[in-house]
Amino acid sequence: MAVEESQRLHVACIMDGNGRWAAARDLPRTEGHTEGEENLARIVRVAVTRDIGWLTVFGFSTENWVRPRAEVRHILGLHEKLFGRVKELNELNVRIQWIGRPFDSPSARTPKYVQRAIRKAINDTASNTGMTLTVAFDYGGRAELMSAVRQVRAQGQPVTPETIEKHLYLPELPPVDVMVRTSGELRVSNFLLWQGAGAKIHFTDASWPEFDGADLDRAIALAR
Repeated sequence: MAVEESQRLHVACIMDGNGRWAAARDLPRTEGHTEGEENLARIVRVAVTRDIGWLTVFGFSTENWVRPRAEVRHILGLHEKLFGRVKELNELNVRIQWIGRPFDSPSARTPKYVQRAIRKAINDTASNTGMTLTVAFDYGGRAELMSAVRQVRAQGQPVTPETIEKHLYLPELPPVDVMVRTSGELRVSNFLLWQGAGAKIHFTDASWPEFDGADLDRAIALAR
C-alpha cells in the first residue's frame, strides 16, 4: 500500500564535506563538488524508494558567494547541471522545486543562466506526483524570515506564526522531520530555521560524497 502524503517524511540535508573529501584524495576542491552533485543524484534515486515525500538539500547559501570565484563558477555550473536532469527526474516521477532569495530581490545574485535552468526544471517536472526535491540556492534562513516579516508588515497584517508561514519563500514546504548534517559538523548553518524548528538532527562523520543509502536509513529511523 502506498504511504499517504501526510505520513511521508520531509528529510533536509546540509551537504557538507565536498572540499575535505577532495583534499583527502589530493584532488582540487572542484572535484569534490562534482562528486557531491553526482552523489545527490544517487541519493535521490535511493530516496524515491523510501517513505520520503520531500527531500530538501542545501545547495548554495547566501554566505557562499565569498568563496573563490573559480570555485563559485564551478558550483554554479553544477547547479545548472542539477536542474538540467529533467529526463531522469521525470523517469523517477520527482518534482523539483527551488527555495532562495527571489530573483527580483535587490540582494539576489543568482545568474540568469541558472535562473533559466531553475524555471525550466520546475515547469518540466510540475506534473510529477512522487517525491518533491527542493534545492536551496542563494538561501539563508534568516534572510527568509526577514523577507517574510517585511511582507507581512507591508500588507498591514499582524505578525503571527500563521502570517509568517504564508510569506516564506516556499509556503508549501512542510515542517522538516529529520535534518542531516554530513562531515562531522555539529551545526545547522542557517538552514530552514523556521521549517526545521522541531526536526530531529542526524549528524554523521561521512562527507557528502560518501553519504549513502545506509546513512539515509539511519536518519529516517530517527523520525520513526
